[in-house]
Amino acid sequence: MKKFIKILIIVLLINCFNIYSFADTESDSKENTNNNFEISSESAILVEEKTGITVFEKDADKKMYPASTTKIMTAILVLENCELSDMVTVSSNALKSIPSGYVTGELFVEEKLPVEDLLYELLLKSANDVAVVLAEHVSGSVEEFSNLMNKKAKELGCTNTNFVNPNGIHNENHYSTARDLAIIAKYCMQNDKFREIVSTREYNLPKSNKYPFTDRKFKNTNELILPDGKYYYEYATGIKTGYTKEAKSCLISSSSKNDINFISVVLGGSSTSNGKDARFTDTINLFNYGYENYKFIEFKTANEFITNIEIENATEETKNLNLKITEPLTCFSNINFDFDNLEPKIQLNEDISAPISKGDILGKVTYEINGIEYSTNLVATENVEEKNNYLYFIIAGFIILILGILLLFLRKSKNKKIKKNKNRSRKKR
Repeated sequence: MKKFIKILIIVLLINCFNIYSFADTESDSKENTNNNFEISSESAILVEEKTGITVFEKDADKKMYPASTTKIMTAILVLENCELSDMVTVSSNALKSIPSGYVTGELFVEEKLPVEDLLYELLLKSANDVAVVLAEHVSGSVEEFSNLMNKKAKELGCTNTNFVNPNGIHNENHYSTARDLAIIAKYCMQNDKFREIVSTREYNLPKSNKYPFTDRKFKNTNELILPDGKYYYEYATGIKTGYTKEAKSCLISSSSKNDINFISVVLGGSSTSNGKDARFTDTINLFNYGYENYKFIEFKTANEFITNIEIENATEETKNLNLKITEPLTCFSNINFDFDNLEPKIQLNEDISAPISKGDILGKVTYEINGIEYSTNLVATENVEEKNNYLYFIIAGFIILILGILLLFLRKSKNKKIKKNKNRSRKKR
């Protein structure tokens, strides 16, 4: 019997240990999934497109060579300064300006092509000579177009960017940052045609005055949007790859899932330990992290009570007034954010007094979440009636009248007493 009890105790202890170990492992696994993924690229950022909120960053302000991701700025300037049907003539200078080893568009001197077709070749095939062709068409020269690029970058709020060419061919003075490129990409994605082009998987150049065939077919270099590619990501919607020896692998990418749009930038990527292209694997990890840990959260519902105030000149029955919001408040936030301890900042209108009608705006309430303020109006939930001051005046007047009568009565009584005392005094004499 003693032996049986010992065995039973040992079994129970083992089971307890296993339960504890499983719970601990499960917790660690969740933590690793949510927070501890690795980004091997030198610089990276993940931004929610609608709000501009940064979800993740790694050396996002480090100056880096952007390589062909430069071409998104070229494309948006062309879209804003040209018609898609404008015919562009290929110059000899554009073709000769591209060093050996860089991707070209297989164009011909004096060939004429529409702006639209050249934009597809610029962004999908990443043709460097096409970038020069378009720059010359817009500004007359690469130098003038570069000035236009830098002006636009500053207008958008970029602080560590300098462009010296429209294609990203290596130059020590041609640089940007992950944060700045995310700003530019966010702006570009507001353009419908730009979004359409960067999400296109393949394209055919048409016949032209110098080339009578339609065999100039090319695929998008962004493998995230290619179903037959080894880096296919079903939620990817664009945008642009880049590579030079000095810049290493670069990628600006976008994705959309559950009404959440992300923009990711990774710069200075290389091959991973298992031989994969880090710019794609890093981007997929960033997107997965964002979708697993962030969402749009309605933290205040419509018609929710916020606070109570007292209206001084209101009737006793209506002077305590509840204030509510009429529309919900929604923020983009980490799913683990503690909304229960949010402190409202309430700002009431000046000189609030009765009468007040239900629905009247009496102020606003603001909540700060991760440095961003969310505000909405505070409205009255009920009618507030004003005190009837005339009644108070009547009552006060009545009281004064009574007091006056009493005072008069007291005076008459006193006078009678004095007169009586005088009469008595005379009789004694």
